[in-house]
Amino acid sequence: MQNKTLKIIKATILAIIVAFFIVMVICFISVKFGKEKFQMATKLIDMTTIQTDANVEKKAPVLQTFEEEQATILRYGPDYGENYATLKIPSVKIELPIYYGKTMDLLKNGVGHDNSSYFPGEGGSVVMMGHNYSRLLGKLPNVKIGDSVQVVTNYGEFNYTIYQTQVVEETETNKVPIQAKEEILMIYTCWPINNIGYATQRFVVYAK
Repeated sequence: MQNKTLKIIKATILAIIVAFFIVMVICFISVKFGKEKFQMATKLIDMTTIQTDANVEKKAPVLQTFEEEQATILRYGPDYGENYATLKIPSVKIELPIYYGKTMDLLKNGVGHDNSSYFPGEGGSVVMMGHNYSRLLGKLPNVKIGDSVQVVTNYGEFNYTIYQTQVVEETETNKVPIQAKEEILMIYTCWPINNIGYATQRFVVYAK
């Protein structure tokens, strides 16, 4: 009877030891793999955070100045000799094609746009010229202060108001200045209108 009881006790203790050992193994495995997964997750979070911060820095807003926006939006580049616009001065019934350039061949057919000046809408000097023939700019000297001038281009319509006219010498290039501070349309033709031979003066119209 005693032998049987001792055997049962030994078997029970052994079972408890085995069970304890199994539990310890399971706990060890769980802790080990759980820790590795935790570390892996932490690394992934750190990597994601670094990449996100980098992206935020790269996407910082870039501010443009007013001049840069104008250059981007308004700049228009026709080919030399291209008829890209029409000049209209209703008060003296002038309506002529505008060509980009100022060669004699272009001026025979309409108004030339000095290619060293700005385009309408760019905010600088817009310089145009034409012969004083009756079918071209022969009526230009008849304009008055306050008359309107329209330049209808391939990219928009621009309206100006005449504020000054004057006769200048051919050599007075400072009277038709190229500047970028203010948009001024300057149109000139040879003076006097009925001049015979080479004219050394120019009749200039200024409009804003």
